[in-house]
Amino acid sequence: MPGMPTDGGGSIVPFRGEPGQGAPSLPPVRPIRHGVAPPIFRVYVSWSSGNLLQVACLRPPNLVGCGGAEEVAGSVVEVNLGCGGSGGADVEEEIDEAEMRRIEYGSVPAFALLQSRKNALTDAAAMSHMSSVPDYAEWSQYVLEYSKTIGNLLGNPDSPSAFMIEDPKTILKVKEKPTSLRAAWELLEIFYVDKQLQSWLPERLVDWLADFDSLLSATESTVHSKLSSFQKKLINLQIVEDDPDYWNGLSAALSVGWLDIVVNMLRFHGSYQLDQMDNRETENGLVEAVAVLVSTMPRLRPNLPSGKLGQCCKTRPDFVKAWEKWRGQVTKLECSAFWIQCGHQKTRDGLKNLLHIMMGNMKELTASTSHWLELFASHFLYIKPFTVGFEGMHQLAQKCIQLKPSSGSNGLTGLIIGVLSENPEVVLAECTKNFGPWLVTHAMELLTADNDYADTMLHEERPNLGGISIEELHRLVYAQVLCSHSLTWQIAPTYLSSCLNQGLGLLEILLLKQPIQDNRLVLKTLEICRLYELDSVSTSIMKIAGNYHWKHGRKGAGVYWFQQAHDKARLDRIAQQLFERIGKSVTDDSFKQWEGLLELLGPDIGSAGGLEFLHRYRDFKRSLQQALDRRSGEAARQTVDFLIQLMRNPSTPQRFWLPLLHDSVELLNCKSSPLMNVAETTLLLNKLQELSLAKLRPDFSNNHLPNHALNSVRLALASNLAHAIIEDP
Repeated sequence: MPGMPTDGGGSIVPFRGEPGQGAPSLPPVRPIRHGVAPPIFRVYVSWSSGNLLQVACLRPPNLVGCGGAEEVAGSVVEVNLGCGGSGGADVEEEIDEAEMRRIEYGSVPAFALLQSRKNALTDAAAMSHMSSVPDYAEWSQYVLEYSKTIGNLLGNPDSPSAFMIEDPKTILKVKEKPTSLRAAWELLEIFYVDKQLQSWLPERLVDWLADFDSLLSATESTVHSKLSSFQKKLINLQIVEDDPDYWNGLSAALSVGWLDIVVNMLRFHGSYQLDQMDNRETENGLVEAVAVLVSTMPRLRPNLPSGKLGQCCKTRPDFVKAWEKWRGQVTKLECSAFWIQCGHQKTRDGLKNLLHIMMGNMKELTASTSHWLELFASHFLYIKPFTVGFEGMHQLAQKCIQLKPSSGSNGLTGLIIGVLSENPEVVLAECTKNFGPWLVTHAMELLTADNDYADTMLHEERPNLGGISIEELHRLVYAQVLCSHSLTWQIAPTYLSSCLNQGLGLLEILLLKQPIQDNRLVLKTLEICRLYELDSVSTSIMKIAGNYHWKHGRKGAGVYWFQQAHDKARLDRIAQQLFERIGKSVTDDSFKQWEGLLELLGPDIGSAGGLEFLHRYRDFKRSLQQALDRRSGEAARQTVDFLIQLMRNPSTPQRFWLPLLHDSVELLNCKSSPLMNVAETTLLLNKLQELSLAKLRPDFSNNHLPNHALNSVRLALASNLAHAIIEDP
């Protein structure tokens, strides 16, 4: 759907509102980072997969190449429509262009290494007659290493964004801002790759929610949003226990297992102040008792991160024993008579509510959580603490969705539902719809790590896709996005080379379409050809570069690239052009402008085609000038040797025989001694006779020499022959 840019306001597509409306409503605006310098001549918009639009921005044809080699003629970008204006997870808005480019470049070595290992294991499996790559135990370890490497590129939610002095009343610590891309990748790693997590999968989901719950706050209220709001309010609060938001925040944090935050907030309670006027020992004792119970809550997991509270139990029997003991302590405190002595009503009700949450009361858990994912996590903490693996997770998620329906859509929630339903098609569709081609291309390795159905689905060649698989299709789409930008096309060959059906053909097209104005870019393209053994493409690129430089007056660069391409035909044609411009005699200066060009031929003149003659002719002229200046016998003899070599060499054009001999007349007329023996003189006379016969042909080329040139040469050769016969022993 092409369109021309409008003149008003700098907009590309005008918007006038719906027909019949008095005032046009403002449409949702999506920024496009296309990187094309203005002016933009034409815009093409087409649907991509899912809710992605492909937008192509092109510059005017007459401006292409005028702004320097770095400016691109056009660019193709994908725009994620997401959820319209609802603020859904949009990777393009979360990660800027430079950061995304860093991720794209950083993921190439990990992807290439994994493909290399896969090919090696496939070859080993074929040799040992084994069924497939996943049968190898080390393959899962390779995929896990790959996943960890990519995950580190996407950031670490636990790392602080900067060094800072913490406020004692800080609830949420300042950390690196999480992204949906990182959350989606970690979710896939949890369920598809890291098999060591299966024994404590529910706890890992709780940790995941703690890291990425803030991403859900963009569309609806969450525990993170509640605590953030209370954090701002806390600055102006004198008595926190009188504020209902304080107890609501405590209940919400406890329901999702943020124990360190709960204990920290409990210590904000006024009963801890030393300058209390009232007798609040009992109240303070109840608050401290709840804090101790929270901090000693059993957790079925191999370890606890630094700063996290809880009693770590590595085995299931130890966890069951510790859980029963801990739950008994919670029940005992809930039935204690000390509650009657607590005079602060809000403290008593708030602490009792925390105990009910720890006892797994469904009503309190539902009221404390805001999102179905939070209610989902609270089930594993307090209602079904002994759950291991996928035991009814999908059914539980559906139940939580009914109790806490989402008010807005989010790419992460759809992905979680697809993962819990064990449906690779849904997972792939959600990744394509919400996270773009980068994640889809790299995440397919995670989906197929230990899933035979997903492996078959993604690698099966499909006639409706032109005989390629779904995996190859997504890699080609991602490579197309990379190719459309001047800063990322260099990494596209890694993905194209992994597509066995159509990838190499598209790679050849990509390399042949690269601009050849900049020699550095040409060398980079040739290096890619060398890496992928595309010798024919490399030769074509060198020929194209040679043609370009030759036509634009850079003769030396043109000859260099033709030599690199071993293009003898073009070098011969260049030689024919140079023949027309060579001076008529040794004193003519018109030949000097070509001496620098001849220097490029170097010692390997055999690869220079017809230019070999020019190289030898240059040496002959230099030697002849020295011989005439010095009048020495040694220089004269060397010049004659060059002359004989030229006349014997089949690359010397026949039309240059007479000019060569005419330039040497003064040297041949040397009276001291003959410079040539009888055989050499006879050779030159035969060439002169052959030249006389050639004049009768209609295609003979005249050299515009004086009329007496032929007679002068014949006389000099005859005189030299006479002296040679006399002195020949």
